[in-house]
Amino acid sequence: MDWFPGRIVIAIDGTLWPADIAYVACKMTQQASGVTVNDEVIKVFNDMKVRKSSSTEDVKKRKKAVLFCLSDDKKKIVVEEGKWILVGDIGETVDDPYACFVKLLPLNDCRYGLYDATYETKESKKEDLVFIFWAPEGAPLKSKMIYASSKDAIKKKFTGIKHEWQVNGLDDIQDRATLADKLGGNVVVSLEGLPL
Repeated sequence: MDWFPGRIVIAIDGTLWPADIAYVACKMTQQASGVTVNDEVIKVFNDMKVRKSSSTEDVKKRKKAVLFCLSDDKKKIVVEEGKWILVGDIGETVDDPYACFVKLLPLNDCRYGLYDATYETKESKKEDLVFIFWAPEGAPLKSKMIYASSKDAIKKKFTGIKHEWQVNGLDDIQDRATLADKLGGNVVVSLEGLPL
């Protein structure tokens, strides 16, 4: 504490920072992110959102879950290559889509995700898209700041999303009951065909 006498100090990733400096750095990042959303991200969202009458083959090609990341130059949000689950994979190569989605998440970096949750309440069967902001404890501080400050850019493109979930570790996301809580609390009786 002698480093900053008389000032409130915040520990970020083991480093002590005066609270006012940490706050200003965070605000500057939020205002200056300038990250844009790639058109493919919007196309994936629209394909997942719109459930028009499609052929069986088209439905199988629709994404059940997908991850988005920042491009290498940190200027665009893009679809992360190979980090998705297709509806057609369920029952073929994927038994539990939710558990498979959780395994796609990197342990030491941030991501955005869309998950098309199929669940039952006491009254009916439902499907809803869930926007997930994955910011695990082990992610670098710079990554957390860039992803947090760019979240609004992607959220603005995802019109009509009813459920948003910020997750900070595997303990928060592994238990499907936590997702069920986000979808409707104690009225949800099953998720992806599995009872809670």
